[in-house]
Amino acid sequence: MSLPNCPQCNSEYTYEDGALYVCPECGHEWSQDASADEDVKIIKDSNGNVLQDGDTVTVIKDLKVKGSSLVVKVGTKVKNIRLVDGDHDIDCKIDGVGAMKLKSEFVKKV
Repeated sequence: MSLPNCPQCNSEYTYEDGALYVCPECGHEWSQDASADEDVKIIKDSNGNVLQDGDTVTVIKDLKVKGSSLVVKVGTKVKNIRLVDGDHDIDCKIDGVGAMKLKSEFVKKV
């Protein structure tokens, strides 16, 4: 029987302690019934396509940039996105605007 690697530091020296797995290297504890897939958040675009780091997306709605008079127009192509945690789940750079955070509900995958 092989035990799973630590999800935090990927150590192979985990052991069982009652209903928990324990990592002796970093001290992380997690339940045996928790799978690694539960920790991964799946981010989808407006059409339901799964987004990944490095994807290219298109803006589907005019978006006002808070704190300035700039507007990101419909059809603006955004290359090499990065997925992050939080309310705005896409981190990117847009030509003419600069670094921005977008919500995935306002983009579609190209």
